[in-house]
Amino acid sequence: MRERKRSASSYSEKPESKTRTEPRRSIQNLKLGVATAVTFGMCGAMAQAQPQAKIPRIGYVSGTGDATNQGPYVEALRQGLRDLGYVEGKNIVIEYRGAEGKSDQMPILVTELVELKVDVLVLTIGAIRAAKQATKTIPVVMVTQVDPVATGLARISHEGNKSSG
Repeated sequence: MRERKRSASSYSEKPESKTRTEPRRSIQNLKLGVATAVTFGMCGAMAQAQPQAKIPRIGYVSGTGDATNQGPYVEALRQGLRDLGYVEGKNIVIEYRGAEGKSDQMPILVTELVELKVDVLVLTIGAIRAAKQATKTIPVVMVTQVDPVATGLARISHEGNKSSG
């Protein structure tokens, strides 16, 4: 086997930066992770004697969203669901609620979705505590960049805990 000689300048060259792809990869991982968690949450909810013909409903609360802009993670959620074969309005329904930056609205919005009997809740960090108080039966998927275990929002291997993320 023949060895390739490297020039002196090739030893000092730095590898190409990956910073351009990191945000894209992070968004792709977020899409897949949220969509997968939602799918598992729906499977659990659907397995609890739900009729087969029922279209699953996701309750989504954004702290910054409103009626015209549902928040920064919604398109990632939609794409992740499409990747798994779910099309909004066809075989899945997403109930959106946005607090428009008013954190005091979170408990009201979460309660509204619980009363609609959605199959799974997808929540940003501001709504998670409200969900823990509003329901013990609806699975909760957290969309957050903080460690939910370290902040006390979730526990690992705790029976009866319906929060994941």
